[in-house]
Amino acid sequence: MATSSKGLLTQITQFWNLLDDLAESDPEGYKNFIQQELEEGKQLCAGPEPELCVQTRIVKPKEKILFINLCQWKRIPTLQSSMYPVPLRMGRPEDISEASDEYTVISAAYNPEVLQAIEKDQVKKDQLIKMTMNCIEEQFQLTLSHSYHITKFKIKGSIQRMKQNLMEIQADVTDLRQKIRKEHTLEQLRNSTVNNSDNFPQLLLPKDQVSGKAGCLIEEISRTEIQVERKIPLYDLKFLKDHNEKPMKIELKVDLPGINEASLCDLSVSEDDLLIEVSEKYRLHLNLPESVNTEMTTAKFIKEKSSLIITMPLI
Repeated sequence: MATSSKGLLTQITQFWNLLDDLAESDPEGYKNFIQQELEEGKQLCAGPEPELCVQTRIVKPKEKILFINLCQWKRIPTLQSSMYPVPLRMGRPEDISEASDEYTVISAAYNPEVLQAIEKDQVKKDQLIKMTMNCIEEQFQLTLSHSYHITKFKIKGSIQRMKQNLMEIQADVTDLRQKIRKEHTLEQLRNSTVNNSDNFPQLLLPKDQVSGKAGCLIEEISRTEIQVERKIPLYDLKFLKDHNEKPMKIELKVDLPGINEASLCDLSVSEDDLLIEVSEKYRLHLNLPESVNTEMTTAKFIKEKSSLIITMPLI
């Protein structure tokens, strides 16, 4: 251990000496090198981005629709060769249950080079999707349908929730159990977990095998806080049309009796769905009838009427 640390220190010292020499002999080259490193570091710090969404079906233990968000993320290692496993980061399942529908969303992230390689090759794309489904079955003890289709939208749910899901800190379950005995709040638990972001589950192509296990997520530990049942508020959804009767926007009006502050409303909108969570009183999740422009979406809270109005331009 001491020998290894000494060798590493020697390598670091040599590296810094090389940088000092480069700065003196070639200032422009030194500047370009530093800028390139900063740019690569910025890209590695960026979160995952959606690439495509797959719809299939969970058969067991409970039958329901499953959406799989395939995302690209530069923090995922690249594929070394066709004989090596393809690194994969798998998010936890998100169960969405409302009065009108019920489905699960799981996000999976690959290095951008992996998804670029399958973009125009339907056979490889099909293979990667099925391998992802096999990994989901293995990871979460599910049985999936063998059929699927690629949706017209890139992501199911909001980008923010997808990023939060994939970027969650993983921790060793034994350490977590020991800390739960000593600490009583989820925030304390999060602050004391060990970052294990390089522990990626791996997927082997072309063989139908999965190697490696994902670490336990914080959400898998039972929580002690009391869960308050939230009501589905009354709402009115309609299209706003132009003078030619062409639909231009979707307007959603939500009645929130007892709420008099906009800060209590948590709104999340994606191209195809919307989620409103209001304190511990209300929760509304809707699948939108048409794709909307999230960047141009606006929301207005009318305090006198305790109502929230969201206007979403169509794409």
